Amino acid sequence: MKKFIIVLVAAFLGIGVSYADNKAAKKTVTTVFTTDIDCPHCSKKVLNTIPYEKGVKDVQVDVPTKTITVTYDPAKNSDESLTKALTDIKVKVFKSEQKK
Repeated sequence: MKKFIIVLVAAFLGIGVSYADNKAAKKTVTTVFTTDIDCPHCSKKVLNTIPYEKGVKDVQVDVPTKTITVTYDPAKNSDESLTKALTDIKVKVFKSEQKK
């Protein structure tokens, strides 16, 4: 009986480790958008909108360099749809560059 319980516990631990590895395997992409933002109000518009797009994990706005850095799940979103979301809130995107 003890051997059966030990084997059962070992099996559950193996399944747990396997599940944790699959979650860690999810990939994210970070893209830096060069934009026309020039004030805190523009930054606030971005921070109130873009984090709620599908798959977005993180958004950082840097007003002095006029860049927006977005980390997202590529299975749920793309650079093109994020560019469209930015233009929908009247933020002009000049170029985007993916970071690895």
